[in-house]
Amino acid sequence: MTVRTPRAVLPSGAVAGVRRSLVLFNLSLRAMFLGMWLTTVYTFLATGLTVPLLPGTQRSVRRLVDRQRALASQWAGVEVPARYPPLPETRQGPAIHALLSARDNQVWRDWRFVVIDPLIGGVIAFVPAALLLSSLWGLATAVFGAQLSRDLGSLWYLFIPVDGPVTAVLAGILAVLVAALAFWDAPRTAPRHARYVYWMLAPRADELMAERIEHLTTTRSDAMDTQMAEIRRIERDLHDGAQARLVAMGMTLNAAERLLKTNPDAVAALLAEARESSTKALDELRDLVRGIHPPVLADRGLGDAIRSLALLCPLSTEVAIDLDGRPEPPVESAAYFAVSEILTNAAKHSGAQRAWIDARYENGVLRIDVTDDGRGGADPNRGTGLRGIERRLAAFDGILAVSSPPEGPTLITMELPCALSSPKTTSS
Repeated sequence: MTVRTPRAVLPSGAVAGVRRSLVLFNLSLRAMFLGMWLTTVYTFLATGLTVPLLPGTQRSVRRLVDRQRALASQWAGVEVPARYPPLPETRQGPAIHALLSARDNQVWRDWRFVVIDPLIGGVIAFVPAALLLSSLWGLATAVFGAQLSRDLGSLWYLFIPVDGPVTAVLAGILAVLVAALAFWDAPRTAPRHARYVYWMLAPRADELMAERIEHLTTTRSDAMDTQMAEIRRIERDLHDGAQARLVAMGMTLNAAERLLKTNPDAVAALLAEARESSTKALDELRDLVRGIHPPVLADRGLGDAIRSLALLCPLSTEVAIDLDGRPEPPVESAAYFAVSEILTNAAKHSGAQRAWIDARYENGVLRIDVTDDGRGGADPNRGTGLRGIERRLAAFDGILAVSSPPEGPTLITMELPCALSSPKTTSS
């Protein structure tokens, strides 16, 4: 697995480039002072004297590094991923110094970046400003160079000794060229700096691979647990529902067979009872099949299946579907049951009156937003419903995002990477 740096996007103009380079240089100056503090803290880390200072120091590092990531994304289109490991626990609580000692992690890369940035990032960022300052000095020597040379005895601009009108003109021409170089380089400084930030802070390929393996292991385990729970549910429903009715129907038919010659009138009642049991057993089997894979989902696709959920939901639900095809059946099923559970939770627990569902396909991702006007406060960490949806989606590399402030509204967003494999069969 290889890590590729995204292609940078140049800023719009030279003036904006100069301004951005000065902002980056200012961050490098801040990193210089913070880096001196980090060096002191790290030097005495083994003695334990600076351990109490680590949480506050780490917060300062994180703020500075996050600012650099944000500017790389905003100004150059370079996304710098971050993979922060969980803090190991010690008797004194989470221990940042354990991660610093291990080195091979995001916390260590952040600290290393802050120490090195003034030497590399600061130089990269200061180049346009240095060229402009040099150009101003060249223009000054072009105007006042001859007089200053006589007063000072010797005056140079870059490689030109300014000792008369001719050399002063040459210095002025060179200063103009240097200014042109500064304005040419300024728009390229932020993308160049962003690539440097990516190189310093982005996790290595083996870290991404290890994280991917861990994610797949976890999601596979969750998927197996979910599958086994579903199988047990089906077994329980069959045992307690349809199977029990079929056994009762068999017993009723046996009784009817015994009474056929001796009491024909009783047989008719028993046959009616058996017919009623078979009807209920058939209804329960249909409900069970619908719970495994709804016929409307198999026949009409995800769009119409979501619309059927909206019709059955006790909330007044508006649906907007923009799908030009059908995802793979497992993805369809996961999305359908996730929407179903979200609507059920909203109807039972949120006190909502209305709900909105927006499903669309963008850039290889199926995105579904479910919003309700309830009281809010939904939290995946406080219940198994949203956590179960999260595990269901994770099996397909999907994500679940919940925004549910107190007093509402609640917005739940699901994203599932997939391909639309067949033409659209439903209306929008």
